[in-house]
Amino acid sequence: MTTIYSARWVLPVSSAPIEHGAVAVDGPLIAGIGDAAAIASRFPDARIESFGESVILPGLVNAHSHLELTALRGYLENEESDFFAWLRKLTIARLERMTPDDIRVSATWGACEAVRAGVTCVGDASDSAMLSMLALRDVGLRGVVFQESFGPDPRLVAENFAKLKAKVEELRPVQSELVRAGVSPHAPYTVCREQLELIAEFAGSERLPLMMHAAESESEELLLRAGRGIFAEGLGRRGIEWTAPGTSTIQYLKQTGILDTQPLLAHCIRVDDEDIATLRQMGAKVAHCPKSNAKLGHGRAPFVKFVAEGITVGLGSDSVASNNTCDIIEEARFAVLFALENSFLTASRMLTAATMSGAQCLGLEGKGIGQLAEGAQADVIVVGLNGAHQLPVYDPVTALIFASSGRDVVLTIIAGREVYRDQQVVGVDEERLRSRMTEIAQKL
Repeated sequence: MTTIYSARWVLPVSSAPIEHGAVAVDGPLIAGIGDAAAIASRFPDARIESFGESVILPGLVNAHSHLELTALRGYLENEESDFFAWLRKLTIARLERMTPDDIRVSATWGACEAVRAGVTCVGDASDSAMLSMLALRDVGLRGVVFQESFGPDPRLVAENFAKLKAKVEELRPVQSELVRAGVSPHAPYTVCREQLELIAEFAGSERLPLMMHAAESESEELLLRAGRGIFAEGLGRRGIEWTAPGTSTIQYLKQTGILDTQPLLAHCIRVDDEDIATLRQMGAKVAHCPKSNAKLGHGRAPFVKFVAEGITVGLGSDSVASNNTCDIIEEARFAVLFALENSFLTASRMLTAATMSGAQCLGLEGKGIGQLAEGAQADVIVVGLNGAHQLPVYDPVTALIFASSGRDVVLTIIAGREVYRDQQVVGVDEERLRSRMTEIAQKL
């Protein structure tokens, strides 16, 4: 049965805003979009639901998340001044103190947080990709889950690469119309050159999407350019030899073949004009995570330059261990406020980054993700605009980006299915998950 959702405003993103508009949903697809009266006339037998002073828009895309780390929200606050210590404490908690069920609960709770905030699609990096994919399936969230690979020691390349291939094979049967698997060599300081080269070749031959953390910190840049700093010292303590390529991260990834895969690169803070030109030429995409970047003290990525140079840039929350929320509306606002030059970053441009550009980062533009258009996948959200913190509303896009947050979302639809409404995630036992999250936190 066709359902018509109407509101004061409809923001298709790919076309002009529609005042007093409506979106007709039939099965997993958008059947029509336009003036509310015209849509009602076109579908006379449809169920009609009006949301009044609200805005209907495409579901938000979180281009870079770590849902499995949701249980670590607030756990690492005292280590934020030392990125190496922050990573070490995170790794110990994740590998030594959390059971597989803990990780699945953590990822599922993160998926619930996402749909509550109007996120309908994620690019999720996970060391336990199977558990994360099951979490997305349980909640009904769309996404690409990137199986992470680690291995800084060149003596263990064959073993580590074999593990990655085996995990990917296990993921293939779990894939669905909503959830796809990818690969993620974690970072330049956690994966050696030989392993990067093998993963790049593997991703290319298997046509797997690839995501990687890149050019994130001063410590990473010092390791690559000079073979010094805390990462170099850490590798030395483990007896791992490291030969610095003497280049930036981006040029190093070009040398290893990673950029040949047209990857999604998270962060990209420590880049220069040559790097930006290389990213554009190689067709790489960027997941911009302004809040995480700032909270960890890594600096600000040149978002304006990326967009001006034609690089596809989506918005990411990163993990809530470093953010501490999965709220892409808030991320869009911070992206403007943190930009070195923000006159270029209008509210409309940020809405595009949070929707269509995010979908492009994940290779999902062919499904119509990130826009409201007839025939596109029905990933739709409704955001209330009647709060004390929002009124008066002169422009719906400005009110959305600069006065709203994920807490104003009242309805989330993914592939035509209502997954969040009436302040509840549909079909999920949130009270059980809440109880388990408390247990995990107490254990940690």
